Amino acid sequence: MVAEIISGKEVAKTIREELTVKVSALKAEKGIIPGLGVILVGEDPASVSYVTAKGKACEQLGIFEETYKMSEDTSEADVLAKVEELNNDPRFHGILVQLPLPKHIDEEKVLVKINPDKDVDGFHPMNVGKMVVGKASFLPCTPHGIQELLMRSGNDPEGKHVVIVGRSNIVGKPMMNILVQKAQGANATVCMCHTRTKDMAAMTRQADILIVAAGVPEMIKADMVKDGVVIIDVGVNRVGMKPSKKDPERMVADLRGDVDFESVKDKASFITPVPGGVGPMTITMLMVNTYESALKSANE
Repeated sequence: MVAEIISGKEVAKTIREELTVKVSALKAEKGIIPGLGVILVGEDPASVSYVTAKGKACEQLGIFEETYKMSEDTSEADVLAKVEELNNDPRFHGILVQLPLPKHIDEEKVLVKINPDKDVDGFHPMNVGKMVVGKASFLPCTPHGIQELLMRSGNDPEGKHVVIVGRSNIVGKPMMNILVQKAQGANATVCMCHTRTKDMAAMTRQADILIVAAGVPEMIKADMVKDGVVIIDVGVNRVGMKPSKKDPERMVADLRGDVDFESVKDKASFITPVPGGVGPMTITMLMVNTYESALKSANE
């Protein structure tokens, strides 16, 4: 058996095509254009690249986007003031503060300052609380994207034993809370493993669906999974450089997931690749949340 690839690129493309139609309809019927305000503090290369990608996605979908670039030494007070300004700006239905922030700025204080109704990243404590108790809220983009990958690949988690490796606030914990809900795309039995789990392999071998977000290159080997498992690999780890496929004379980062793809692909029934698996879904679900916020505003 060779695993079927769950392509995040293809699923994200489909969702964006659907979203383009919805955004156009909202503009035509209600005169509302979804708007996303982005705050970027400093010039961290990864953050700059990510914000640029978000801007391009908005442009392609017909979503209004504006990025506010602030210097590395911007004070916490000025960042909080900018968040409040966007809270009160009706052009923006979603606000995103790109993380990480410089060390002199309290990230939690900034995230809490965002109006929960505009918190399209799903990190505000109010939205986290709603997610935990199963009330409608903005879901964090990466876990939400994983749920979409499972459903759209025909791997409904209902009734399945899902094992999650990693307990971060960005992926592991929200993923657990999403999948245990009594709701469509959920109803799973969920187990979470982490750095203090004894005999992790004994746990991962029980998984019908294994979601790995540990940040450790290729930690999941073939002997740690059962035949037919569905694997979602969230990890993106740089392990060196390698020649580009398009231009062998150019060197690019060698990216590996948290799963040893080559050894596991012959046991799994479905698996996400790295890159091209979970990654493309994160920005796409941010766009979905921004549209949903605009739709809610229109209906109100």
